Amino acid sequence: MATLQTIRSKGPLLVVVIGLALFAFIAGDAWKVLQPHQGKQDVGEVNGKALTAQEYQKMVDEYTEVIKLTQGVSALNDDQLTQVKDQVWQSYVNNQLIAAEAAKLGLTVSKAEVQAIIEEGTNPLLMQTPFRNPQTGAFDKDMLKKFLVDYAHLDASKMPAQYVEYYQKMGAFWNFIEKTLIQSTLAEKYQNLIAKSLISNPVAAEDAFTSRTEQADVLLAAIPYSSISDSTITVSNSEIKDLYNKRKASFEQPVETRNIKYIDVLVTPSDEDRKEVLNEVTEYATQLGTATDMSTFIRSTGSVVPFSEIAINKTVYPNDIVTRLDSVSINEVYGPYYNQADDSYNAFKIIAKQTAPDSIQYRQIQVYAEDAAKTATLADSIFNALKGGADFADVAKKYGQTGESTWLTARNYEGAALDADNAKYINTLINSGVKELNNLQIGQANVILQVLDKKAMKDKYKVAVVKRPVEFSKETYNKAYNDFSQFVAQNTTMDKIVANAEENGYRLLERADFRSAEHRVGGVKGTREALKWIFAAKEGEVSPLYECGENDHLMVVALEKINPAGYRNINLVADMLKAEIIKDKKAEKLMAEMKGANSIDQVKGMANAVSDSVKHITFSAPAYVSVTRASEPALGAYASKAEANKLTGPIKGNAGVYMIQVFNKEKSAEEFDAKNEENNLSNMAGRYASSFINDLYKKAEVKDDRYLYF
Repeated sequence: MATLQTIRSKGPLLVVVIGLALFAFIAGDAWKVLQPHQGKQDVGEVNGKALTAQEYQKMVDEYTEVIKLTQGVSALNDDQLTQVKDQVWQSYVNNQLIAAEAAKLGLTVSKAEVQAIIEEGTNPLLMQTPFRNPQTGAFDKDMLKKFLVDYAHLDASKMPAQYVEYYQKMGAFWNFIEKTLIQSTLAEKYQNLIAKSLISNPVAAEDAFTSRTEQADVLLAAIPYSSISDSTITVSNSEIKDLYNKRKASFEQPVETRNIKYIDVLVTPSDEDRKEVLNEVTEYATQLGTATDMSTFIRSTGSVVPFSEIAINKTVYPNDIVTRLDSVSINEVYGPYYNQADDSYNAFKIIAKQTAPDSIQYRQIQVYAEDAAKTATLADSIFNALKGGADFADVAKKYGQTGESTWLTARNYEGAALDADNAKYINTLINSGVKELNNLQIGQANVILQVLDKKAMKDKYKVAVVKRPVEFSKETYNKAYNDFSQFVAQNTTMDKIVANAEENGYRLLERADFRSAEHRVGGVKGTREALKWIFAAKEGEVSPLYECGENDHLMVVALEKINPAGYRNINLVADMLKAEIIKDKKAEKLMAEMKGANSIDQVKGMANAVSDSVKHITFSAPAYVSVTRASEPALGAYASKAEANKLTGPIKGNAGVYMIQVFNKEKSAEEFDAKNEENNLSNMAGRYASSFINDLYKKAEVKDDRYLYF
């Protein structure tokens, strides 16, 4: 029990009141996608090894709980859950790829290595755990060891259910951390093995130093490619094909993609809808003046700002409320008014204003017995003993607790949805005097509280806010649905949709290379069914009408083209290749014209020429030329080798052909440090080596079919 008491003392509020919600699993949501009778379903494959949907969901749930624990939140929103799913998938794929290679090489991570990492205590993963010294914030291995001992000897029959559940969640959390330590250490070993094969040397170090520290100032003249019309350049199909074959490796795409056209209709409120919301808020503003149970009343209004029974910092309220608070008196109703920033109608009433601490130091003893009556009797006995002068820490130890003090800050509770017990607990701390004792009944237990110190006194407000965003009515939605449904029914082919969308008031959108891993069509939530249709449809087909978003979007999709995995068809990249060939031909033509020039002035006198001076050009960094608005790496290479005051060129660049003349060369004051340069090169090589995962990914024939189920 020792570790439990330590954790309790560091965050009793979390454990007794709020914390129970923070560590709770999402009940009932672990598996809703597939029913048992549907059999085994696979969401992906790596190196021929399938990952079932059940296995994937379990990993997602596990990581979700880790995020909730480390970030102190009770739930993740849709965007966060989507991000978690992608992170879990990417981690799974990377771990599978590395594990396969490590097995070939005999690389492993032993228990002794993991224990050594824990003993050292500096791994960033360990800093994400609750096992940290409260004074230094550093990982505390002894706190972890105590917890693991207590966890191993956990007797559920002698502890309240909430503490058993807490231990189980913390145990699952540590198992995740330990597993991740093993995986990350194995990955680090493998990457280091690759990185160490890329060795630096003194010659390369000196060359790197020279390329970075030797600078040149140049005069330049250039003729931009834009001075020659594209229409004057002829490019044959054979030239495009030859360049395609030369660059073919760069046109490989690892997964199948789709080109789509779609219409996304966002349903918006009508003028009648806006008037209806205003009328409702006007009525609520009247009722604000007489309502007695403010929490119940605010809930009944549909306000998106819950009522807090605790006075809180005004900055927690929406900005439009904050800017008006100081101009409103206590018990005065302000509103209704419209706020454009969030498209809402609002009214509010200041219930109270008080000066309260932002930080409270306190200690507590948690009391629980076999039933409510015995708990109350025991709590009264402890409370009276403390009031009679008994030592708080000694009494706490008698009941298996430390009685240590801890700090509660306003950010732990302000803005959170608090029930009556939570509000009672926090208000007691806020309103108690220093050294005052309180005996509170919280749920099925009692808590003996004593405030020890208060800091950062601030003005705080208890405000009843009616904030109603303007939303469309059912009638408005039905009209939008019926109109769009009629359009879809009358335009059943992609050609018809393209031809008739605009005249019917709909905007036709396009997207090339859409991937199933993107989760959402057009960035709209709730489009999984549309996504599944896209990757099952044939070219030219038109989808059904989809209701999506947060019940505020309507969508229809047409599949324009399927881009299979492998090398992209030459026709899809022909325009890009043609542009490159045109640029090369322009460069040849301009270089031929400039070849006979013997001075910068002569080049400047040519048709369409531009000129400039560029200082501090180095070999290691591309030079930016303002007159052509382009970054030109080639200039650094030529300038580093050019003789002073001698014309150099012509030079084929990104935006034109250049002639340069170096008028000054110098070295920076930096001293050459061979060891430092070699370390820099080695670090750079290590970063290059990290790209190995891309090569492993290609060879593993990874399949990602998550979109079918999630």
